[in-house]
Amino acid sequence: MRRVVELTEMGRDMGPRVLLLPGLGARGSGFRALAERLSGVARPILVEYPEGTHAACGAGALAREVFRAAGPTDAVVASSFGGMVAAHLAAAGVVRGVAFLGSFTRPEHLGLRGHLIAMMGPIAVLGRPGPFTAALASWKPIPLARVPEVVPTTTLERMTTLHRAFAIRREPPPPDLRALPVSCVCLQGDRDVLVPASSMARLAASLPPGTPQHLLRGVGHVPYFTHPDECARLLLPWLAALAPASGVETAA
Repeated sequence: MRRVVELTEMGRDMGPRVLLLPGLGARGSGFRALAERLSGVARPILVEYPEGTHAACGAGALAREVFRAAGPTDAVVASSFGGMVAAHLAAAGVVRGVAFLGSFTRPEHLGLRGHLIAMMGPIAVLGRPGPFTAALASWKPIPLARVPEVVPTTTLERMTTLHRAFAIRREPPPPDLRALPVSCVCLQGDRDVLVPASSMARLAASLPPGTPQHLLRGVGHVPYFTHPDECARLLLPWLAALAPASGVETAA
């Protein structure tokens, strides 16, 4: 059982440090293929969240744990609920760029689905997601061995998802990033059944003006996992424009 945030650093010694944040019940290891494609210009860091009842905290508390583990970081690539964590980090001034992949920073960005976000916890426990759920989320069949990277499959992962889903509404959401000096980009699959394509416009309205928005055709909820080449093509120019951070001291 992971009691703290665990990091796996990849890539070369030069270039911006990039945190790769998974969604509510996914594993950071699912970002490995994308991390390999970004490692030519950046230093990707796979993030695994803590597990267990002690990890029953919302995105703000989780952001503070991520910051304690990783320190100041140049950028974040965030999936789904990871966007809330990333927004807290950006609002605290400890990251300078955020890429949102099928993501959101407030439940309201999900439309009507946002009112039901806590139900992701009971669904994880009672629905016992497996290959079918992973394929539905990904919008393509997933090899059996890789299903745990997309959906929570162990009892511990499911219970952690339950507690964390209930914790989301117990703390204030992150502030809008619209007026902050943070570089953002949005990638959204048009076949995303969990975070609908309409969420991207709501998300972008809370980000700095001019934030690029990319709708990926035929892509589901985890584009970093199913379409790493397409994601890398869109993210590499954005990352190349981010110089390594130098001594950011603000705490999340």
